[in-house]
Amino acid sequence: MDWDTILATRNTQMKASEIREILKLLDQPDIISFAGGIPDPKLFPVQDFQQAYAEALNSQNAEAALQYSVSEGYVPLREWIRDEMAKVGVPCDIDNIIITSGSQQALDYLGKLLISPNDTALVSWPTYLGALGAFNAYEPTYDRLYPNGNRSAEDYAQTAANNGGRVKFAYTSVDFANPTGVTLDRRDRDNLLDLADSLDIAIIEDAAYQTLRYDGEAIPPILALEIERKGMIDACRTIYTGSFSKTLSPGLRVGWVCAAHPVIAQMVLLKQASDLHTPTINQMAINTVARSCFDAHVTKIRDAYQNRRDHMLKALTAYMPKDVTWTHPEGGMFIWLTLPTHINGAELLVKSLQSTRVAFVPGQAFFADGSGANTIRLNFSLASEVTINEGIKRLGDLIETQ
Repeated sequence: MDWDTILATRNTQMKASEIREILKLLDQPDIISFAGGIPDPKLFPVQDFQQAYAEALNSQNAEAALQYSVSEGYVPLREWIRDEMAKVGVPCDIDNIIITSGSQQALDYLGKLLISPNDTALVSWPTYLGALGAFNAYEPTYDRLYPNGNRSAEDYAQTAANNGGRVKFAYTSVDFANPTGVTLDRRDRDNLLDLADSLDIAIIEDAAYQTLRYDGEAIPPILALEIERKGMIDACRTIYTGSFSKTLSPGLRVGWVCAAHPVIAQMVLLKQASDLHTPTINQMAINTVARSCFDAHVTKIRDAYQNRRDHMLKALTAYMPKDVTWTHPEGGMFIWLTLPTHINGAELLVKSLQSTRVAFVPGQAFFADGSGANTIRLNFSLASEVTINEGIKRLGDLIETQ
């Protein structure tokens, strides 16, 4: 049977994730990996989760924990998220929140909800690879987002029209972005709101790393800034996506969306047609652990990751050739390297795996237009200080010979 003749045309837009493929290398014991955006499993609050699951499965809670549940999500968890959103300047109620199976599912739902074929999504150059993967299935075109206001709304609209659609949303990872580690400053957040109002589009604010700040002053989320302007969340166009994957556990696949009620109502319909609801027992466990130790646990992992970031920055300064540059993130998990233009990151990875046994992610896949061949992404959250020093030294020596 020739499956290509019956598959939907949207499947031609779907590509394997380079990151997921590279993660397969982590099982090889001699590989030094700076590839995946992976929390350190040694820092997971294992005992807290053991107790939380035991509590969820006791005689009082087991029937609810193992049963079907509402698509909106477990009410006590949504209440906890509501209170946390208020702390960052986003007053809302639980009807403004839906629980998703990780923030990746939220991006898929939002692509399905907002994109018609040939509509335009505004994304940064580079942007989160998982967002491109989620949106690609719905056959958008992409245009480069300049949040600094240097490009007019009229220009964006005309370019989208020339491509046969209209601009539907701007997607941005505002704090310590994956892959660059860069943070969108207050002025650019305000500029992005102005642009979205002019184009009458949504903003998807990916806040997966918001709590992992190590230096500098916290900046209010775009949704908080919009509420300041418009008075209430239901008047806002910003759609905030959050996740427990980078703080408590990625394996439980629990994230959320906070947005105006009409958006949440539509996402509930998508959830009902997709997986019905995120596993109840996982939501209950996340709720119990979040309520018992979230702030203390985040402080613990911040301290660990900040130390590893500092060691990687120090090692880069010591071992990288002078014509290599990199970002200096105030938080998150990533440092972005720009190599000399004659070095291709994907080709460098092949050589690195063959010789120095150091893994990283080539940068080109993060660019919607396929540019950025001379860039790579390094992750510092999983490696030890000794491993970071050795891996960066090996990588620097390899780049020097190219």
